Amino acid sequence: MAALRTGLTTSILLFGKAIISLLLATSFPSTLHPVQNHTKIPSRISTKLVNISPETLRCALPYTCHLRLAAMAPSAMEGVVSTRDAWMTLPPPTLHPVKEARFEKYLEPQTDGRKRALALPQGQAAIVIDNGSYNVRAGWSFEDKPRLSIPPIMSKYRDRKLAKTFSFAGQDCYADTTARGHIRNAFEAGTGIVSNWDVMEHVLDHIFIKLGMNGVEGGIDMPIVMTEAVANFPYSRKSMAEIIFECYQAPSLVTGIDSLFSYRHNKGDTGLVVSSSYSSTHLIPIYNQKPMLAQATRLNWGGWHEAEYLLKLIKLKYHTGFPGKLNASQAEQMVRDFCYVSLDYDKELSGYLEWTGLEDRERIVQYPYTEEVIIQKSEEELARIAERKKESGRRLQEQAAKMRLERLMKKEEELEYYKDVQRRLVDQTKKETKRILDDAEVKDEAQLEKIIKELEKTIKKQRTKDLGEPEEEQEAPDFSLLDVPDDQLDEAGIKQKRQQRLLKSNHDARARARAEKEAEKARIAEEARLDEERRTNDLEAWLEDKRQARLAKLAQIKERDRLKADLGNRKSLASQIRMKNIANLASDTPTGGSRKRRRGGDDDDFGADDADWGVYRSVAIGANKGDSDDDEEGEEDLEAAVRALEADLLEYDKDFTYENTLEAQNDWSKSLLHAFRYGPRPFDPSNPAETHRLHLNVERIRVPEVIFQPSAIAGVDQAGIVEIAGDILNQRLMGLGGEEYRDEFLRDVFLTGGNTLFENFDERLRRGLMGLLPAGSELRVRRAGDAVLDAWRGAAGWAGTGECRRARVTRQEYEEKGGEYMKEHDLGNAFAG
Repeated sequence: MAALRTGLTTSILLFGKAIISLLLATSFPSTLHPVQNHTKIPSRISTKLVNISPETLRCALPYTCHLRLAAMAPSAMEGVVSTRDAWMTLPPPTLHPVKEARFEKYLEPQTDGRKRALALPQGQAAIVIDNGSYNVRAGWSFEDKPRLSIPPIMSKYRDRKLAKTFSFAGQDCYADTTARGHIRNAFEAGTGIVSNWDVMEHVLDHIFIKLGMNGVEGGIDMPIVMTEAVANFPYSRKSMAEIIFECYQAPSLVTGIDSLFSYRHNKGDTGLVVSSSYSSTHLIPIYNQKPMLAQATRLNWGGWHEAEYLLKLIKLKYHTGFPGKLNASQAEQMVRDFCYVSLDYDKELSGYLEWTGLEDRERIVQYPYTEEVIIQKSEEELARIAERKKESGRRLQEQAAKMRLERLMKKEEELEYYKDVQRRLVDQTKKETKRILDDAEVKDEAQLEKIIKELEKTIKKQRTKDLGEPEEEQEAPDFSLLDVPDDQLDEAGIKQKRQQRLLKSNHDARARARAEKEAEKARIAEEARLDEERRTNDLEAWLEDKRQARLAKLAQIKERDRLKADLGNRKSLASQIRMKNIANLASDTPTGGSRKRRRGGDDDDFGADDADWGVYRSVAIGANKGDSDDDEEGEEDLEAAVRALEADLLEYDKDFTYENTLEAQNDWSKSLLHAFRYGPRPFDPSNPAETHRLHLNVERIRVPEVIFQPSAIAGVDQAGIVEIAGDILNQRLMGLGGEEYRDEFLRDVFLTGGNTLFENFDERLRRGLMGLLPAGSELRVRRAGDAVLDAWRGAAGWAGTGECRRARVTRQEYEEKGGEYMKEHDLGNAFAG
C-alpha cells in the first residue's frame, strides 16, 4: 500500500508540475489575423494566476486524478487553477477569417505566348491543358508553369433592364453578385467526368482567349495536349474531340492521365502511383514507365467529398443553427488550411477534447457579423438619468395617488346620494317610492341596499389602503334565511336565500382553505422540528438519509430527461405508447379499459373515475418536449428539492463540497459537448462575435481519416487506401512476378494530387503499409515535387517528345475514324479488351 501511494504521489507530482509549467507561461505570442467585413476581434485578455483550494481542484480535474490528488501534499497544489478558471490564464484565441472562392483581378489576353510558339520549329510548341475538376490549368508547353488556373465553371444570365446577356467563366463568375447565383460546373459533382459540355466549351473559350488565340483566323492553330480521367468514358472522349476539332479546328489532340504525367515529371520508372485529387483517388502500379492499368484501383473519395463531409459535420455540430452562411467553398478552404492526418487516429481522438492543450488543438474560424453599438455614458450622465427616472416615478406616484383620492371622493358622494335616497323612502307610499327609485335609476329597495353596502365596502377598503386607516373587523355574514323553510318565504326571500346559500358555500370554502394552509404550515414546522431533532441526535443517519434522498431526486431528473429524449424519437417505446393512447382516444370504439362504450349509444362512463383523466396527462407530457407549464413546475420542484438537500449536505457533511453539487456537475467546464462546440473558454450567446465562430477540433483529423477508413467513419462501402495498396502489392503483383517483382514497386510509392498534401499523409501511408508487408521489406514513400502543378509540367515536358507526336490524333484522323478513336501510349488510357 505504501509503495502504491508512493507511485501515485510521484505520478501526480509530475502531472502537477506539467500543469504549473503550462500555466506559468502567461505571455503567449498570439497573432490575430485581420477579419474581413468589419469583424471585430476581442481585445487581449489579461492573464494572471489565481490560487484555488485543493478541494476545488480535486473535483475540477477528471475522476481518474482524484486518487492521485489525495496523495498530493498541499504545497504541490499551490498555484494550480481549476478547469473552470483555467481559461482565464489562456492567451486570447487566434481567430482565422473565413475564406471562400472570390474574384481577385481581371486577366488581360496574353498574345506573347503565341508569338513565341510561332517562332519555334513546327511541332515543338503546344497548348497544354490539365483539365481538372477543381481547377483547369492551361499554358504553353515551352514554359515552366501554366498561365491560367481557373475553376471549370461558368455563369450566364440576362439583365432585363439593360436587355443584355452576361457570360462569365472561371474566377470571373465571382465578380458579380448575380452571376454567383447562376454558377454551373462542367463536371458532375464528385467525379472527374465532364457532364455539362456547354460549360466546358465556355471554359475552353475563356482559356483560348486569355492565351491570345482570339485573333487567329480559322480556329486554333496549335496542337493541344490535355489530361483526362482514368478509364474515361468513350462518350466523354468523343464529345471532347468533337469540340476540339469541330468547334476550334485544332490540328491535333492527345490525351493522357494526369498522375502519370506527374510521375514522369518526377523521374519515376517503376513504382506505385497514389493519386488523390479533388474527385477521386487512384492507385496505379507502373513498371518500366508503363502503367499497369488492369491492376489500377479507384477509391471514390477526394477533396470534394471531404468538403461535403466537413460541411455535414459542422451542420450536425451546430444543429441548433449557425448564424453564418456556410457553403462548400468555405469548407474546402477549411479542409486545406486546418486538417491533417493523424499518425494514430484512435489514440489522438480519445484525448482530443481534453481541456489541457485544447486551445492549441482547435482552430477558430471567425465569420463576419454586425456588432451592436452600445454608447458608453459617463457616471455623471448615468446619475442624471437615474435622477430623472426617480423624479418621473415620483410624479407618476403622486398622479396615481391624486386619481385614487378623486375616485374615493366620487364614491363617497355617490354613497351620500344613495343614503339620501334611502332616507327619503321612509314613510312614503308605494307610488311615491317607485317614483323616487326610478329617479335614482334603482330597481327596488333591495338593490338600493346592495349598492349602499358595496359602496361602503369599497370606500372602507380604499381608506384602509391609501389613507392608512386601521382595518375594521369584518362583520360575520348573515345566513339566517338558510334555516327558514321555503314555504314561509315570499319570492324575494327565496331569491335572497339562494344568495345566502352561495355566499355560505364560498365562506366555508375560504375557511377550509385557511385551515388547510395553517395545517400545512404546522406540518412543515413539525417536520422541520423533527428533522432538526434527528440531526442533533444522530447526525450520521440524518446525513445518510439526505444522501439517499438526493440520489433519488437525481434519478428522477435522469428519468425525466430520458423520457423527453425517448419522446423525441418516434420509434421509442414511450413515443409509441403515447401515440397508441392518442389513437385510442380518437377511436369510436376505445379499448384498453374495463369500461367500454355501450353498443348503440354515444355516451360512456369515461371520467366517472378521477384516474381516467390521467391518460390526458400521459398524452400531453412531451408533446412539446416538456414545454408545458406542468412540466416546468415539475422540473422546478425537482431542482429546488435537490438544491435544498445539497444545501444541508454542504453545511453538515465535510466530505460533500460544491463540486459535488448538481450545479457544479452541469457547469460548462465539465461538459464534453461544450468543449466540442465552443472549446476551453466560456460561451456568451449574447456576444455576436462568439456566436459567429466555428470551432474545429476533432474534425481536423476526422475528415482526412476517411481516406484510410472510409467504411468505419463516413459509411463509404470501400476499402481504405492502405488496404487497397496492400492488396495490389501483396496479392496482384505477387501473383504476377513473386516477391522480387513486388519489391521493385515498394522502392517507389509515389504520392501526387492536391489531396495528398495533408500533413503526415506520407508517414501514415508508410506505417500502414509496413504493417502489411513482411518484416525487413524495403519501403520508400515520396511526394511529388509539386503535387498540384507537376501533372501540367509533366504534360508540358512530354508535349515536345517524339512519343507525343506519334500519339497525336490529327483532325484528318478524327474525320476518318470518328471521335472515339485514340492512340495508345505509355501515359494515357488504353482500350479495354
